[in-house]
Amino acid sequence: MRTRFPATDPYDSGMLDVGDGHRVYWECCGNPDGRPAIYLHGGPGSGCTPGQRRFFDEDAYRVVLFDQRGSGRSRPLASDPDADLSTNTTAHLIADIEALRELHGVESWTVVGMSWGTTLGLAYAQAHPQRVNGLVLALVTTTSRREVEWITRDVGRIFPQEWDRFSAAVPDTLRHLPLVDAYGRLLLDADPAVSERAAREWCAWEDVHVSLAIGHRPDPRYEDPEFRLRFARLVTHYWRNAAFLEEEQLLRDASTLDGIPGILIHGRYDVSSPLETAWRLSQNWTTSRLHVLDDSGHGGDAFTAVIIDALAQFAAK
Repeated sequence: MRTRFPATDPYDSGMLDVGDGHRVYWECCGNPDGRPAIYLHGGPGSGCTPGQRRFFDEDAYRVVLFDQRGSGRSRPLASDPDADLSTNTTAHLIADIEALRELHGVESWTVVGMSWGTTLGLAYAQAHPQRVNGLVLALVTTTSRREVEWITRDVGRIFPQEWDRFSAAVPDTLRHLPLVDAYGRLLLDADPAVSERAAREWCAWEDVHVSLAIGHRPDPRYEDPEFRLRFARLVTHYWRNAAFLEEEQLLRDASTLDGIPGILIHGRYDVSSPLETAWRLSQNWTTSRLHVLDDSGHGGDAFTAVIIDALAQFAAK
């Protein structure tokens, strides 16, 4: 089984002013003359990490990683007391990716994403198919209203005790709302005690519904109050708006990607994002191939080898 490549440092990095008061952090790693690629982190709101560089062969790839609006080293952060999320939408993120492509003089590149990064990668590729020469997407999601309803309500049938705690944290005054909307309001409450409790309960639920991954351990990032608030605010912002896309838009328009090779990687035991979405996407996108990991959930070490193999296939072309 392939392991991740050795840790590398960026050979270039910077902050890009993308307008609307946002500055996006970016970094370049690998071979400046290698195959261009862009990595789209999950969350939304998690930011990119040094470990994500290690999916890429530094001799073969020139990879751009960046912190999406409101996250990581980008500014302003979604956790700021006066955070305004109105200019943080999928369309804005797609425009940011295009601005990064132009900044780095890339004609077309390979798009790599995991979890939320697959939603963003599909949306970007469908908006700019001429700028994409391949996609590697793991833990496939499209952030449809149906998927959001599953992950915030229906999956509670598998984790009833944890879901009861998650739902009970919503006060009676907001019980008439879908959970994602109620949490969205709580997380933006002017009272720090209210928003902090909501962030803590939201992230506790996040750890539950991904817990069927083999060897799952609680995410240590959730121990950081600032990260919890930033992450939870951005996740609920995108989820309550179904990624600012038409319902099932990414599945409906998947055929626009025909001719672009895609490798989809998904765990059979992924109850956070059931396999159905990846399967339907593969059926509508004729030049994609679905790789199902029979012993994996929403994450796990088994994904590493498959992602690295997929990137090696593209680099060899």
